[in-house]
Amino acid sequence: MAAKAGIELTDPIKILLAIFIPPLGVALEVGLGKHFWINLILTLLGYIPGVIHAAWVIFSR
Repeated sequence: MAAKAGIELTDPIKILLAIFIPPLGVALEVGLGKHFWINLILTLLGYIPGVIHAAWVIFSR
């Protein structure tokens, strides 16, 4: 497996979306899978956990 070599063109957009609308940033990164739903629930329960989870999803890929 090859590691991600650098920043993609869409990464800054995903990061901004992760700050302002965390589920949308996650959806752009991984689609409407389990991480999207987890992030949506975290965002509804508390905005900061949603932002942290979104950042983790975006930076871990």
